[in-house]
Amino acid sequence: WRHYDEYIKRPSFRPQWLARLGLKTLVRPLKKRDFNAAQQVDVFIANSTGIQADIEEFYQRKSMVIFPPIDVSSFSPLAKNRKQTSIQKKPRCLIWGRIVPMKRLDIAIKACQKLGWQLDIIGKGPDVDNLKNIADKHTNFLGFVDNATREKYIKKADLFIFCSHEDFGIAPVESLASGIPVVAYEAGGALDYIKPEKNGWFFSEQTDSSLIETLEKLPGKKVSPTKISATANEFSAAIFHKAIKNIVDKSWKEHYRENRN
Repeated sequence: WRHYDEYIKRPSFRPQWLARLGLKTLVRPLKKRDFNAAQQVDVFIANSTGIQADIEEFYQRKSMVIFPPIDVSSFSPLAKNRKQTSIQKKPRCLIWGRIVPMKRLDIAIKACQKLGWQLDIIGKGPDVDNLKNIADKHTNFLGFVDNATREKYIKKADLFIFCSHEDFGIAPVESLASGIPVVAYEAGGALDYIKPEKNGWFFSEQTDSSLIETLEKLPGKKVSPTKISATANEFSAAIFHKAIKNIVDKSWKEHYRENRN
């Protein structure tokens, strides 16, 4: 419900006029039914502190936070192969993930073009053609690539750029695990894993000018790929599985005890 205005402005499916009509027609009855259904839930688990706040705001329910599982072990070895100890004068930037309007890749493209920095984009999605229309020689659309090819671009990258307001955001944490610092929009799940000056930096407004203001300060900054990678360890699959097991066991015991009484 928090992203309703964004979905209306930039629907991720076509025809967009039909998507907007459907959203406007259905939102009120669906919101009411969704709220009523939420009152039947025994335990809410949020995937970030931002979603925890949303659950309380929209459903008036308490929740606990368990971060999503990230395959840290597949990415952390890449950090050891990165030679960067500082961000170069003209950094090479990287993005990977699904290319849809709500990701706001247009912000990164415009910012890198104005700065004259290389931006490599890995992934596919319905917004590719729109983004190609605004991109110039500084943007490289790679489409879907295999892991070996992605690893080559990870090794080259100075920065990972994350422009969207997401519930959590898997790709930025994968980037951290790889030893790449992240420049992220200061909202949503990014607030739970970006530690300014330690593993990344924030930009405050969802605009290319705000992103540029942050990016311009970064060339020459010292970085440690292995230390950056270590900040992703708390999001490992092992920690997730343990947390889920604990909450399921606890909830089941409470449910069993209540039914016995």
